[in-house]
Amino acid sequence: MLASLSKYLRMFGHLARYTLTRELSMRGNFLVKVSVEVIWLGIMVAFYRTVFARTSYVASWSESEYFFFVGCYFALNGLIETLFLENCNEFAELVRTGDLDFLLLRPIDEQFLISFRRVDWGTFPNILMGAVLMGIALVQKGWTFDPARVAAFFVTFAAGTVIAYSCMLVLTSLSVWLVRNQSLMEMWWLFTSLARYPREIYKGPWAAALGDVFTFLIPILLVSNVPANVMVRVLDPAMVALTVVSSILLLWFSRAFFQHALRSYRSASS
Repeated sequence: MLASLSKYLRMFGHLARYTLTRELSMRGNFLVKVSVEVIWLGIMVAFYRTVFARTSYVASWSESEYFFFVGCYFALNGLIETLFLENCNEFAELVRTGDLDFLLLRPIDEQFLISFRRVDWGTFPNILMGAVLMGIALVQKGWTFDPARVAAFFVTFAAGTVIAYSCMLVLTSLSVWLVRNQSLMEMWWLFTSLARYPREIYKGPWAAALGDVFTFLIPILLVSNVPANVMVRVLDPAMVALTVVSSILLLWFSRAFFQHALRSYRSASS
């Protein structure tokens, strides 16, 4: 088990170095991508600063708590985009052209190779910028160190990443039958838009029902809400447990669904 884990970590290191070398060979494009992400974060911060200039709370979140939430979302989304988004986007093209055949012939786990084949270093600074924003928000809040909250934050942050990855993998797997995945990836952007806001905004008969669906059925609202909550608001063991259990179940389901999709795959040349 440890030998296998070490082998896959070394392999991921080689893939990460290869994609970094390739990315740096086109420095202009890399700098533009990073600049766009910096501008996007700047617009988000300016927008929410304007909102909080006119009110003290948004859906019961104070300004410092809300900026911690924004930083958490930005870092988590950056991690997803760095590791998985580009790879999942290209899966449909592999199916359409038949190039998936060559990957399936490799003597390694197919899900690992398809999920981690490339690292998008252009979005890696988002993780750092999100972490900086979270740090600034904690200082503004006057947060005092609490090891239980820090541990719960890292556990739920990892679980939120797994939930987001699992949802993306399920959408990606559908490409085996649909071949094109543009509409499916638009659904992914819908999910990320939902995760961008606190769960408390879903109030009222219809909105509350929608919030429950995306908390308990498709738990995308747990992704960034729970880590931010346990760190700067309420450390709710029930929500922590729900996030961890949801991540384990979704990871199991997405892997089973992905393997089922591969068994249904027919080469483009067959």
